[in-house]
Amino acid sequence: MLRRTGLSLLLSGACVAPSLAHGEADTAFSASDDPAQMTVWGRAFDLVGSAQSGSQGIVGYADFQDRPISRVGELMEVIPGMIATQHSGEGKANQYFLRGFNLDHGTDFAGFVDGIPVNLRTHGHGQGYMDFNFLIPELVEKVEYRKGSYFADVGDFSAAGTAHFKTYDALPRSFIEATIGEYGYYRGLAAGSTPLGDGTLLIGGEASTVDGPWVLDEKLKKLNGLIKYSRGSGDHYWNLALSVYDNRWDSTDQVPLAAIESGEISRYGYVDPALGGQTSRVALASEMRFGDTDLNVYALHYRLSLVSNFTYYLDDPLNGDEFEQQDQRSIFGGALAHHWEVDVAGLPVQLRVGGDTRYDDIAKVGLYDTVAARKTGTLRQDAVDEFSIGIYTDAQIHLTPTLRAVLGLRGDLYQYTVDDALQPLNSGSGSSGMVSPKIALAWQCGERTELYANYGEGFHSNDVRGATIRVEPRDPETPAERVDVLARARGAELGGRYNGRGFDLTLVGFWLDLDSELVFVGDEGTTEPNAASRRYGGELAGFWQPLNWLTLDLSSAYTDARFRGVAHGEDSIPNAVKTVLAAGAVADLGHGFKGTVRMRHFGKAPLIESGRVESKPTTVVNLGAYYERTAWRIALDLYNVLNSKDADITYYYASRLATEPESAGDEDRVHLHPVEPRQLRASLRYSF
Repeated sequence: MLRRTGLSLLLSGACVAPSLAHGEADTAFSASDDPAQMTVWGRAFDLVGSAQSGSQGIVGYADFQDRPISRVGELMEVIPGMIATQHSGEGKANQYFLRGFNLDHGTDFAGFVDGIPVNLRTHGHGQGYMDFNFLIPELVEKVEYRKGSYFADVGDFSAAGTAHFKTYDALPRSFIEATIGEYGYYRGLAAGSTPLGDGTLLIGGEASTVDGPWVLDEKLKKLNGLIKYSRGSGDHYWNLALSVYDNRWDSTDQVPLAAIESGEISRYGYVDPALGGQTSRVALASEMRFGDTDLNVYALHYRLSLVSNFTYYLDDPLNGDEFEQQDQRSIFGGALAHHWEVDVAGLPVQLRVGGDTRYDDIAKVGLYDTVAARKTGTLRQDAVDEFSIGIYTDAQIHLTPTLRAVLGLRGDLYQYTVDDALQPLNSGSGSSGMVSPKIALAWQCGERTELYANYGEGFHSNDVRGATIRVEPRDPETPAERVDVLARARGAELGGRYNGRGFDLTLVGFWLDLDSELVFVGDEGTTEPNAASRRYGGELAGFWQPLNWLTLDLSSAYTDARFRGVAHGEDSIPNAVKTVLAAGAVADLGHGFKGTVRMRHFGKAPLIESGRVESKPTTVVNLGAYYERTAWRIALDLYNVLNSKDADITYYYASRLATEPESAGDEDRVHLHPVEPRQLRASLRYSF
C-alpha cells in the first residue's frame, strides 16, 4: 500500500525558477493519483525522455523524511556529490563543496526557494552568501537539482550547479512535533493546511534552541514561520507566501590544531568568547501560472551582523584581530517565461522565451574592528545599488523520436553604484554584461536508457565593490587591484541515465573552466586576485529499491581541480575536495517500524597551492529509528555513531594566540572546526 509521504500528487502549483527540461519534470509526478499504491520516491521517477543532462534530478520529501538531518544545510546533501560543512555557529550559512569547488557559502552554486534566489550579491561576509537556515525541512516538498552551466534559465552563480526547493501547498497531514536532544537541543514545530475559499492555506512555524557540544555554549535561538495561500492547479495556478526568520547565536569558530594538541584548549574549546551573530529575513513572494506563461515576483528584507576572529592576536597583539561584518538590504525581483509547442520543418519544437530581473538595495554593507564584540573602528562602510536583468531563449527540438537537441542563449546585464562612506575614491558606478550560449543532446538509445552531451557557458558575479575600488581600505596610500564584475565559466559534460523498475543509475564525466576566480574578500575589505582554473571529474549516483521494504542509495564523485597559467607545483586549489562518497539504506520493518543508516565521506584536500599541506579525510555515520502508528510518530536519530574525531572543515593560515610570542605568527598552521561528537535526538509527532 502506498503512503503519499512525500510527493503526493505534487505539483498542483507552479515553479517559475529553474525546472527540468521546460518543466517536464512536473509531469513525472503524476504517475498515480491513487493514494494507496506506492511510496513516491522522487529519485525513482523516470527522467528518461525528459531530462536535459545526466547530472540533474529530483529529490522528494519521501527521500529525506526518514533521514537523520542535524542541520538545515544538510538538505543540500541530497544532491549527489554535495557536502555541507560548518566552521562557525549554526546560525551562519554553511560551507558547500561540489565538483572541486569550495563554494564558500555559494559563490558558484545557485539556490532558489519557491522562486526566490537565496544567493546574496555584494554581501558583507562573502560573495554569493547562501543561507538556507530559514527553511523548515518538513515543509519542503521537493528539490530539483542541476549541475553545470548548461541551462538558459539560470545566470549568476550557476557554474557548478543549481538547486530549486519547493515548499508544500498542502500538507498530507497537519501535525505538531517536539524534539529534544543532547547538548541542550530543543525544537518545537507545528504545521497544517486547510481549505480556505477556493484555495488552500498552509501555516507552519518552528522554534529551536541549542547550546551544542562547545565549551562556549552556542545559545542559538531560532524562529521560523511560513504562511502560504495557493489556489488552482496545473496551468491555472497562483500562490502568495510570507516567510519570516530570526536567529541569534554565539559561535566557536575554527581553532589552531596545535593548541588542541598541546592541551591549551580542548577539541571543542574556543579562543575568542565574543564571537557570534544575529540575522533576520522577511520575504513575500508569489508564483503564478496562466496557461503557457509562468510568472513569479518577490520582495524581501534581510539583515546580518557577524562577529569573527580568525587570526586572534596576529595583527593587533594588544586588542586582537576581532571584526564585525554587517549587511542590511532589501531585494526586489521576478521572473517571466512563456513557452510554445510549434513545428519547424516538420520537427516538433518546444520553444521558450523568458527573463528575470533583480534589484538589491543595499543600505549598509560594512566591516568594522571590534573588541569583545564592540565596535572600535570602521574599516569600510558602503551603500550599494545593484541591478541586473537577464533574457534568455531556448528550444528543444525533437530531431527523431529518440534524439532531442536543446539550443539556448542567455544575455545578462548588470548595473551598479557604490557609495563608500569613508573613502570617496572607492566609490563609483558602472555596468557589465555577458552572453552565454548553451547546447545539449539527449539520445534515448533504449527503452530505459538515455545518453547526454552538454556544453554551456555561464558566470558568477563578483562583489561590485571590487570593481570600483582604487585604494586599500587599511592603507589609502596603497593602490588596490580591481576585478571584473562577471567571471565567465565554460563547461561540458557527457553522461548517461538508466531507469529500471525501482532502479535508477546515472554516470557523468565533466570539464569546467573559470576564466578567473577573482573574489572580494569580506574579511579584509579588499580584493584578492586568483588565477583561472580548470576542473575534470566524474560522478556516479544510484538509487535502488530491490525489495518493497528496502531502499538503497549511493553517490560518489571525483574531481581534479587546478589553477591554470601558474607555475607547476603551485596549481592546487585550496580546499578543493577530490573525493566525495555518500550511501544510505532505509528499511521498512513492518508494523510501523523503520530504520535507516547513512554514511558521508569526503576525502583530503590541498590547503595551499603547492599541495604540500592537505586536510585529512572525514567520515560520519548516522542512524535513525522510527515508529509510526495512526496519528503518532516517534523518531530517534543518533548522529556520528562512531564518534568520529574528524574535522568538519580545515584551513591553513597564520595566526597567533595571546599566550604565544609574536614570532609565532610567522608561520602558517592548520586550523579546524571539529565534527560534533555522538549525540542522540528524540522526536514525538502527532498528526491530525
